[in-house]
Amino acid sequence: MSGRATFRTLDKDLGRITHAEVAQMHAFRPVWRLGLSVLCLVGGLLLIMALSDAAPAMLTVGAGLIVAGWLGIAIGSNDVANSLGPAVGAGAIGLLPGLILVALAGLAGSVLAGDEVTDRLARGVVELAPLSGAAEIPMVMLAALIAAATWITLATGIGLPVSTSHSIVGGIAGAGAAALGLQAVAWGTLGMIASVWVVTPIVAGVLAGGLLMLLRLKVLEAEDRGRAALRWLPALVAAMGGLFAAYVMLLLRLPSLALPVAAAAAAASYANTRRNVLEELAQHPRKPGVKRLLRPALLTSVVIMGFAHGANDVGNIAGPLSVILRGRVIEGQIGLVPTLVLIGAGLSIAAGTLFFGRRLVNMVGSGITRLNTGRAFCVSLATAVTVLTASGFGLPVSTTHVAVGGIFGVGFAREWLDRRRDRRPEALPAEETRRRILIRRSHVVTIMAAWLVTLPITGLLGALTSVLVLWVAAP
Repeated sequence: MSGRATFRTLDKDLGRITHAEVAQMHAFRPVWRLGLSVLCLVGGLLLIMALSDAAPAMLTVGAGLIVAGWLGIAIGSNDVANSLGPAVGAGAIGLLPGLILVALAGLAGSVLAGDEVTDRLARGVVELAPLSGAAEIPMVMLAALIAAATWITLATGIGLPVSTSHSIVGGIAGAGAAALGLQAVAWGTLGMIASVWVVTPIVAGVLAGGLLMLLRLKVLEAEDRGRAALRWLPALVAAMGGLFAAYVMLLLRLPSLALPVAAAAAAASYANTRRNVLEELAQHPRKPGVKRLLRPALLTSVVIMGFAHGANDVGNIAGPLSVILRGRVIEGQIGLVPTLVLIGAGLSIAAGTLFFGRRLVNMVGSGITRLNTGRAFCVSLATAVTVLTASGFGLPVSTTHVAVGGIFGVGFAREWLDRRRDRRPEALPAEETRRRILIRRSHVVTIMAAWLVTLPITGLLGALTSVLVLWVAAP
């Protein structure tokens, strides 16, 4: 095998991710135009508030619902490719059934596991108690939503991929600081969230790399790939299905059912995967295809990834919205999270997935931008586990940045395995080596720029919007 064929795949995968990001920008254009319309509509409502005697509370709720609805559509349409693109590209599921499956999984994750992140954003970033009972409470969160929506719209327009989670955290901190002073911002919580943004891509990289090594050592490079696949893949998918089923039962507060339901899910996953592997071996006994062997595992990861995405990203909408809709102290707590808010936010994300996700998945699921099936499975599962863990602690994270961490982990793991087997590639020209190094650095710089730029910009936008909204609403 030539050196150029075996040379490190990390740069190739990062290049595909770059193409996927470009595809996201083009596919996101209809939602971007909708975002501009939303901002104009909200600006009109604020103008009406300033020029008339209309009740500020009603206009605040109306504007909050409009901006939150658009943010949900943007999240659902832009992030669906993270979970569905590889599975559609591998033929594990059709596009329309996949969109429906991801939308339902995301809605389930929003309702069952979205309350922790939602509560953190509603009450953990800024201390709103000094405004207890005042009309300013919902306006602070409206300002945060407008700031996040404005930055996402502007950044998308200039081709800069940014995170909704980062944007909403910055918007809340800036709006709260403008209304209550810097002392109202929970700087310790803000620092913890920012540190998690750094740690989670590393965790995902370790998990994805470890999973890739397991697959390669035990299945893909085994002397008898068919027998190895029959031994390991059903067990792996069974473990995934069983653990996820137990997790859902615990979320439903049904601990007594966790073990039996997990056992049933594991048994069903094992039987289904074993049947699919046997069918593949019957058709291709000498060289079973990796893509076809991994279809059941990819499909399982689609469900878990969609659930994780809903669990974490719903808080970006439901957190501020819960404060807007219930902007007063209730039993000593501000912005309690009603289930209806989680359902509404989850439905907006699902709507974005169903109505605007098709074009993006087609682009990202194509042969140009799609990752290798095995690597895509490792990245998807590692991303889902990392995001679900963060959601359990109520910490908003960027799904895309976590996935890029998984890409790095998979690339480094493959390089380590190749060096271990002394499969060193031929030396490349100095210009090509330098170009590949620059590709890696550019992705690190992109992620770091998103962390360093989004938070202060949305904080400033949140502060300015908060001052504007409070001034407009002043009697």
